Amino acid sequence: MQDRDILDLYFARDERAIAESNQKYGTYCLGIAKNILQNMQDAEECVNDTWLRAWNSIPPACPDRLGQYLGGITRHISLDKHRYNTRASRGGGEVAIAYDEIKEVVDAGINVATQAEEREMLVAIDRFLWSLPERECNIFIRRYYHLDPIKDVAKRYGLTVSNVKKILSRTRASLREFLEKEGYTV
Repeated sequence: MQDRDILDLYFARDERAIAESNQKYGTYCLGIAKNILQNMQDAEECVNDTWLRAWNSIPPACPDRLGQYLGGITRHISLDKHRYNTRASRGGGEVAIAYDEIKEVVDAGINVATQAEEREMLVAIDRFLWSLPERECNIFIRRYYHLDPIKDVAKRYGLTVSNVKKILSRTRASLREFLEKEGYTV
């Protein structure tokens, strides 16, 4: 079923929208949740919460890219669950490792005083990503948005782990330089 048809089901308040969303994007959303949580039961719970949140937000939302919209919902729910799970134990995992890698660029020294400034910075990062060659952009997104382990990124793109680490390191350095040119202190 096409995204437009699924959205029509949501707008008609037809519960088949959830089943069709799960059919088309369930594996994708589950992959995002598993990468973040490293726990199948929690991941499945987050994906189920995704369908509820989508049901409650469409309408009025009418996303242009349903898969990205649902993936974003899953990511936010999973990160919230991860924060909840690790609040007391301060466990590690892929989320902590990925954030440690990227925080040197996006977090170190950037003082975002308002939500408007934060949005401007996100738009700048988005412009940076669009300026990258497709493979480097996809590798960066797989690592820092989808939180894929580096070995999985390497396998996906037919590269060595070492090569992926070099690409990510160079991309982070380029991002730092780009943000500095944009006026952000990093």
